[in-house]
Amino acid sequence: MSDEQAQPVFQIQRVYLKDLSLEQPNSPQILVEQGQPAVEVNLGVEVQPVADGIFEVAVSATVTTRLGDRTLFLCEAKEAGIFEIRHIPEDQIQPILGIACPGIVYPYLRAVVADVITRAGFPPVHLAEVNFQAMFEAQQSQQGNALAN
Repeated sequence: MSDEQAQPVFQIQRVYLKDLSLEQPNSPQILVEQGQPAVEVNLGVEVQPVADGIFEVAVSATVTTRLGDRTLFLCEAKEAGIFEIRHIPEDQIQPILGIACPGIVYPYLRAVVADVITRAGFPPVHLAEVNFQAMFEAQQSQQGNALAN
């Protein structure tokens, strides 16, 4: 069967926790302090080719919670997926890798972050829903602007 006749393939090979870290640098003293902590969340998406038609897509989150100028806790997590993508037009592969794949991996990341923070003795931090299409389009726009300069 030639590539023109081949059926498109988009399969999840596996989803897995790639990296996880939790730090409480100012414990136990900061745990007895009162106040409303400030929470900062940073997200990232990375795509790596693994083999022909096989890609790893990783979504990472860094959650930093501060009480005043001191860190209460810092949680870094990276959830990844291995995806097989074959016989799909070249112009559709990047949107699949930048929108569909992170959308599949992200709920797992949200669960891991909430669970590890709860296990550390804090109220869970529930990461907000993410519009990966808007994130992808903004990234494409930034890359386009960088190439134009």
